[in-house]
Amino acid sequence: MQRLYLQIYVTVLLVLAVFVGAAALAWKLTEDETPQFLDIAAELTGALLPEASAPPAEQQKALDALNRKLKFDLTLYQRNGAMIAMVGKPPPRFDPRRARTGWHRGPGGPTFSLQLPDGRWLVARQVRERPSPILWIVGGLAVLAIAIAVGAYPVVRRLGRRLERLKEGVEQLGAGDLGARVAVEGRDEVAALAASFNRSAQRIEELIAAHRLLLANCSHELRTPIARISLAAALLGDSADPRTREELKRDIAELDHLIEEILLASRLEAVPGLERREPVDLLAIAAEEGAHYDVEASGEPVTVEGDRLLLRRLVRNLLENARRYAGDGPIEVSVEPVMDKEGARAVLDVRDHGPGVAPEERERIFEPFYRPIATRETGRGSGLGLALVRDIAGRHGGSVVCLAAEGGGSRFRVDLPAA
Repeated sequence: MQRLYLQIYVTVLLVLAVFVGAAALAWKLTEDETPQFLDIAAELTGALLPEASAPPAEQQKALDALNRKLKFDLTLYQRNGAMIAMVGKPPPRFDPRRARTGWHRGPGGPTFSLQLPDGRWLVARQVRERPSPILWIVGGLAVLAIAIAVGAYPVVRRLGRRLERLKEGVEQLGAGDLGARVAVEGRDEVAALAASFNRSAQRIEELIAAHRLLLANCSHELRTPIARISLAAALLGDSADPRTREELKRDIAELDHLIEEILLASRLEAVPGLERREPVDLLAIAAEEGAHYDVEASGEPVTVEGDRLLLRRLVRNLLENARRYAGDGPIEVSVEPVMDKEGARAVLDVRDHGPGVAPEERERIFEPFYRPIATRETGRGSGLGLALVRDIAGRHGGSVVCLAAEGGGSRFRVDLPAA
């Protein structure tokens, strides 16, 4: 993942590099002399020197005066390359046929050749070679770029850290930590974003708390009228229609079971992890819960670390789901230890011989209040039991999946880490 502060910092460095390169290129282009400049230089230099027909002594004297002003080694040649006068060290052999006007670098160092209007050549050589001005400019710009880069890094990194802390706060809130907040640093846009996040998180926490309180209170208050209805159904006596009485009792039991699951779901939402951990024999729990449904659990004892009550509810919900949709077929429960690359695992299988679950619905049945299309006509079940199974398995570091069983039916497999 690319860090924002690195993107900003690299952008600053690239802009500086482009600026330095553009400045060097512009200097290089302007450094080349134009023909008009060379013509003017030749006219001026020719005016400072005597005519070509002047005596050599007079030309030497003029060359000495020019040397004192320019501080260059100077040599004056005739059109055919014969030396007329010289000040300082002589340059390498001069060939007028190959000479060209302008600066060029030769064996003796940088020299400047200039052809005068009368055909003579004036060759100038630096007394000591100096670095090119372009090197000074590029070097100065490079130092400036390094200084900006060093100074910009702490600022950019500080901005990146603030954004990283804000990202961590968002992830904590998304993971269920409603109390997650971030520090508001500074008075810029990032600080405003952090303050906005804190306000949103506070509002979300208040809404969720109010929702949980309302859900818990409603579920609790529903218990009272259900108890009254149950008592009234018991007082009907033998005069009431037995079928109606049984339907009423079943509806009351289902409603009471739904309220119990809603209360459990509400309590689990309020607690992100497990309230208690203890060694639990998964096969023993499966056998105890299976006895209520006349189902015998098979397999080997496997110990897992977790909440005994929640694991018991997990097994009970799977058995209740299997009984509801198993039809006339038996229910099979097994617990087996498994070794894989992650270590020892405990696998709980609950199989029924009912119509099974369509492949496209095997994941959706674990959503709260979702019921398979084929079973909606019966009106039984709330669709909350399997959602609780997945939640409980996840809290214990495990998972649950719905598979197609051989010979028909469904197989719910819970995979938990063994102790």
